[in-house]
Amino acid sequence: MEYGLFPHHPDLTESDELVTLPGSADGRAEGSGDPSVGAHEIADAVERLATLWSVAAQEAAVRLSPHQLRALRAVEAAPEVNLTGLADRLDIGLPTASRLCDRLEAAGLLERALHPRNRREVLLTLTGQGRRVLKDVAHRRARALAEVLAAMAPAERSALIHGMKAFLRAPD
Repeated sequence: MEYGLFPHHPDLTESDELVTLPGSADGRAEGSGDPSVGAHEIADAVERLATLWSVAAQEAAVRLSPHQLRALRAVEAAPEVNLTGLADRLDIGLPTASRLCDRLEAAGLLERALHPRNRREVLLTLTGQGRRVLKDVAHRRARALAEVLAAMAPAERSALIHGMKAFLRAPD
């Protein structure tokens, strides 16, 4: 049997689709001045989005672990970052970052090259294949998210977008 948001994912059930967002039909968060009201519902929605993100990434032509995908995205965001910079961005140790890069390089997704002015420094860059994989994952994720958004009423979509923009503006 298939269920709504994740019709092709066998591990999700009908009960997995029951997510209540603040201000939804049950009214629990409407008009409340307490910022903790709705936190559980938002956490559930974030977990659901993480599942959607993970499923979309695993359907890509090249399957990557979440750590490998994060590493590629970090290198994409900071072209020619060095190993220390990558480790800092991912909040992992240098040996772990080095092993992660070993696997990505072996898969043809990442290249290491000596820095032209500092031969003790190794620069990391995405290969063409690495860029294509990231583009494929981004496309699949956007398509999966668009399917979910299409199932929402226009007013719900608008409220979600408005709320997400406010969330991004809020300080950490």
